[in-house]
Amino acid sequence: MIVTKKKPIEEILKALGPASKIFIVGCGECATTCKTGGEKEIIEMKAMLEANGKTVTGWAIPKAPCVASQAKLHFAKNKKMVDDSDAFLVLACGLGGQSVFENDRAKRPVYIGCDTIFGSILDATGYGFFERCAMCGECVLNATAGICPVTRCAKGLLNGPCGGSNKGKCEVDKNKDCAWILIYNRLKDLNKLDSLKSIKPAKDYSKVNRPREVILGNKS
Repeated sequence: MIVTKKKPIEEILKALGPASKIFIVGCGECATTCKTGGEKEIIEMKAMLEANGKTVTGWAIPKAPCVASQAKLHFAKNKKMVDDSDAFLVLACGLGGQSVFENDRAKRPVYIGCDTIFGSILDATGYGFFERCAMCGECVLNATAGICPVTRCAKGLLNGPCGGSNKGKCEVDKNKDCAWILIYNRLKDLNKLDSLKSIKPAKDYSKVNRPREVILGNKS
């Protein structure tokens, strides 16, 4: 789950500048769940843009606009409305926005209506988003009982807690649990405390050199 938040309408209008005919693209997955790019949010955005003198030529909600085939499918389904526009406004994460740009043959300007915050899990209530993965390229969960110290520890420590944790709480934010106390307790429950005796090497940050890519099979 990629978590986003809405940009202020003032920031969006400033970015759009003289662009007057806008096609809005939402997201049927993450942004809909975050209530930043679903049907309700698009209709609200359409009204705000029109109240500020813009024309909304149409809108679409691909299930996942970050997937090229889905973006192209919705461009084709809404060809006239897309062709009538002079810019896209994407209510989705930065991945969705860049996918719209890369898959629009006319290369119209693409503007983003959301800020991308983090990758998260979604709790059982459907309202709580919690960052759990830093996408570091070198997962350590097998050694830490499924609790990520890179993300859950404010300092990203790999070999146990710092000296500042107190009563199971983080030195940096006393409202949050110390990740390494959570890891210790989980390993204890699993009878795997011996795994803490091994020293983890420093992370290989060459694995997060950007931009990263993975090609499945033959690209051609």
